[in-house]
Amino acid sequence: MQFSSSLLENAVNEFAKLPGIGKKTALRLVLHLLKTDPEKVENLGEAVIRMRKEIKFCQRCFNVADADICSICANSMRHQEIICVVENIRDVIAIESTQQFSGTYHVLGGIISPLDGIGPDQLAIEPLLNRIQKEKTEELIFALNPNIQGDTTIYYIQKKLAGAPIRITTIARGIAFGGELEYADELTLSRSLQNRMPVESYVSNR
Repeated sequence: MQFSSSLLENAVNEFAKLPGIGKKTALRLVLHLLKTDPEKVENLGEAVIRMRKEIKFCQRCFNVADADICSICANSMRHQEIICVVENIRDVIAIESTQQFSGTYHVLGGIISPLDGIGPDQLAIEPLLNRIQKEKTEELIFALNPNIQGDTTIYYIQKKLAGAPIRITTIARGIAFGGELEYADELTLSRSLQNRMPVESYVSNR
């Protein structure tokens, strides 16, 4: 692409660094901003800057938060004795969109993947184990992507909790094996949560 303005070119290049945004899409976005009221553009920029500088991660579940504890963990109406284990923040948003889960979450920050150099020590697994012991959790629900890495993570944590007085379940596999949780529709996610099964049954059926 040839640009008559270096300012325009720099803006396009920065937008193109975002995931899923190519040069043509970046150009459309920048040209849209050029036609937008300057005050609205400033509001957008300030919102992004403030989000990046001020956002925190919940000290309990590692979800995004405005304070040390996220709004979900701080909500006394949620079932604090139930923890849903997810890979990332996008999965929390996906499950919350179903409005079918009233427990709490624990964001691992990834899944065990030796080929990618990701081991248990690089994930928030130890804090999860400490949390379960400290809070006397009654049920642990695994809502990880149905693939080899997700199953490996489930197996590892399950072994770490061997003998613990806790019910361990996984969401029903209405989601295709090899799929990704964030792309599942809300109805599928809702049914998966409602029809969760014991991890022992899931592992034995594989």
